[in-house]
Amino acid sequence: MLRTYRDTLSLLGPALPVVSFLGRLPTAMCQLGSLLLVAETSGSLATAGLTGGALAAGQTVAGPVIGRLADRHGQRGIVLAASLANAVAVTALVLAALAEAATGPLMALGALAGATVPQVGPLARTRSVALARRSGADDRLVGAVLSFEGTLDEVSFVLGPALVGLAAALAHPAAALLLAALLLAGCGTAFALHPTARAPAPVVSTRTGAAERTRLPGSAYALRGTMVLQGAMFGASQAGITALTEELGAPAQAGLVYAAMGVMSAAVGLSMAAVPARIGLATRWRAATAGLVVLSAPLLLVDSLAALYAVVVVLGAAYAPHLITVFGLTERTVPAARLAESMAFLTSGIVGGQALALALSGRLAEGHGAPAAFAVAVGAAVACAVLSWTVRVTPPVRELRPVA
Repeated sequence: MLRTYRDTLSLLGPALPVVSFLGRLPTAMCQLGSLLLVAETSGSLATAGLTGGALAAGQTVAGPVIGRLADRHGQRGIVLAASLANAVAVTALVLAALAEAATGPLMALGALAGATVPQVGPLARTRSVALARRSGADDRLVGAVLSFEGTLDEVSFVLGPALVGLAAALAHPAAALLLAALLLAGCGTAFALHPTARAPAPVVSTRTGAAERTRLPGSAYALRGTMVLQGAMFGASQAGITALTEELGAPAQAGLVYAAMGVMSAAVGLSMAAVPARIGLATRWRAATAGLVVLSAPLLLVDSLAALYAVVVVLGAAYAPHLITVFGLTERTVPAARLAESMAFLTSGIVGGQALALALSGRLAEGHGAPAAFAVAVGAAVACAVLSWTVRVTPPVRELRPVA
């Protein structure tokens, strides 16, 4: 496994992982940062929720569009324009909130901030996979690349909210969002201008026409659906954790519990490179979803802080294998000409599913307690398992010829 990751870092170089990690941090910071900022400046949780919801909706809708444009026109210009536009939009949202703007303008700026997210995470996956395929890498190294990118995502979604919380405690939530805007302008630009942005897609050899080469198999839509359900698990778990820690008189523990789950998920994600190649991706998908069901069910019985930590941390071990496997299956089954778009669809599905489930399960938790929110998470896990056992993943639609 260590040798595989040495090969991965040798392939990507030292600069690309750093700038892609720092470039995707703002995505993890802006959702919570906007909620805290608007709640503090407006004094209204409803306004804060509407602004955060608009941001999530903008990212969900526009993310695949940015991926599709990157597929058609290359990453450099698209990521550069989106990074700078996103930095401006986030800064404008901060200024409007500090000026105590009305709900409508705040929602509009939130939607703009979401719609201009440069999709560094999905595009970094696409770029890294293209580099691996063109270097003649085998499926094991491609899997390690996806595991590495998944771990960067997990760490960013743990560190991002932690930075927001730290900035809010020491200064003001506006400081966190201004830092996010600075990272977007600096590291987003660096990611866009990195030499690998010009890396062409894998060479495609096929006997079919252009329309056939860009047609998505039906299984691609099922994979997108399972990512929406995974996002729903995140949102419902977050609502349940928040509700339970409040019931137990320790609301400050909610962020720490969620962070502990993220750390476990990141650690297990790195270890995915050690899974034997003979265990296929379809088998891994079924095993991962079975793990989601088995490990999420105890959430319904949790009634103490110690039990919550234990159950949630163990549940984190099932998240990364599911995410990494779905990204791997998508990479194998969609046409190369639509890979960035498909990766962005998966990420947008997580964001959209999380936002919807958070709104629904938050209301359920208010009326019926934390178990009601956790029941939504368990239901989403069961639906993921049903998809993995009933959907036949279409064989690869393209034949890749590695080029030295």
